[in-house]
Amino acid sequence: MDQTETSRHPLFSDTVTVNGTVTPLTLTADGVLRWSEGGQRCLTIEKEVLGFATDGPKIKIRAVVQGGGGICCIGSRGALVRKNFVFQPSSEDSQRLLCQKLREFVDSLGRPKRLFVLVNPFGGKKSASNIFIDQVKPLLEDADVQFTLQETQYQLHAKEVAKTMDLSKYDGVICVSGDGILVEVVNGLLEREDWEAAIKIPLGVVPAGTGNGMAKSLLDNVHEPCSAINAVLAIIRGNKCSLDVATILQGETKFFSVLMLAWGLIADVDIESEKYRWMGSARLDFYALQRIICLRKYNGRILFVPAPGFETFGEPTSYNSKSTTSGPSEEESVRLRRHGYQGPDLDLENMNWRTIDGPFISVWLHNVPWGSETTMAAPNAKFSDGYIDLVIMRDCPRFPLLSLMTELDNGNHVNSPYVMYFKVKSFILEPGTRKGEPTKEGIIDSDGEVLARGKGTYKCEQKTLMAYDKLQLTVDQGLVTLFTPV
Repeated sequence: MDQTETSRHPLFSDTVTVNGTVTPLTLTADGVLRWSEGGQRCLTIEKEVLGFATDGPKIKIRAVVQGGGGICCIGSRGALVRKNFVFQPSSEDSQRLLCQKLREFVDSLGRPKRLFVLVNPFGGKKSASNIFIDQVKPLLEDADVQFTLQETQYQLHAKEVAKTMDLSKYDGVICVSGDGILVEVVNGLLEREDWEAAIKIPLGVVPAGTGNGMAKSLLDNVHEPCSAINAVLAIIRGNKCSLDVATILQGETKFFSVLMLAWGLIADVDIESEKYRWMGSARLDFYALQRIICLRKYNGRILFVPAPGFETFGEPTSYNSKSTTSGPSEEESVRLRRHGYQGPDLDLENMNWRTIDGPFISVWLHNVPWGSETTMAAPNAKFSDGYIDLVIMRDCPRFPLLSLMTELDNGNHVNSPYVMYFKVKSFILEPGTRKGEPTKEGIIDSDGEVLARGKGTYKCEQKTLMAYDKLQLTVDQGLVTLFTPV
């Protein structure tokens, strides 16, 4: 018997009643239910079936299918909808056997049964709570997934929760928000004493914020729309992938990044456009136009270890670990080293470092392809290749730059002759002043949050995690586990 015949081998076969019609029903070893109801119908358990329950002599199967009119083996593309399918087997024994076979197959898929759900009610359009109630909760209930709900109350609340929660009670942590809550959870898990075990818990993201870059990257990877229902289905199905983590280090201060780091034009637009938040998402385009008209360049230098195949970028240099930023006291350093993840163990001094001098218009590092639902920042970025994609712009006339910015939605900006695009294993940023304005500096942005504000910048009086000074980034391959569509 070949593989195809084995997969079609019936686990269950009997007559059932569907909407008053008696029809043969089979469940085959490949997890497909087939029956006739005005034509040949089928349901794929792995992709479409959420759960099932008995109702007297009947079995109600809860599913998500494409289109509103049911599903057939050939199928048609359409919006995903929840739909119940009700079968009445010919006897109690037949009902019992079908339930047993369905349960055995669903259990073999390794789906999560208990989830901790974080909802950020303040992010984006403040719609996360409604998205949870209207779209996330019904699907989890259909799939018999037990969940604990926690709404975040303030910035870094999710990080505090991740640092202290009892992870043994759950099969995953879900973030119904933009990218910010995911970043907080990763940082919280990696600061735990038991970080090596904690970071293995799968994380899920449901787009409900402004950027949604991680959810977009995961779903676009399998050509699915970036919607809450698609994201929840990916979580319920339980498939997983690994994700690289970048450790950003300045002295003894650490930040763990899963999305991006920006300095120059991109960071300025991302952070300074907040003054126009009343404009909604249009604020980014509006402020980008302002910044292009009044274009800034920043003095500084970058050092990097290129991935194989990208050794021609920059000029050779050596690694220098010295920082101009004063670190904590010796006692504080010992305390910091005692707990949490310290970053990848790399022999940085003996790596092949290269350097590029400024001035720069923009320096942008990206861990995944999409920075938001509309910005394909790094089209060649991979979730777990052990490298981070570096996008550099040193010089560009204003009109080509304006045209280049319109290509961010499809990733074609990296093909511009004004852009350098390559992968690196490690990276050092030595940021400087604005060219021609020595009293003003810049902003360093990571995963949508300000890491550092230099002199003369927007809200420069606010305290930040790091100083506007030299910082180092190293990549640890596949440190985080994500729920993924396939």
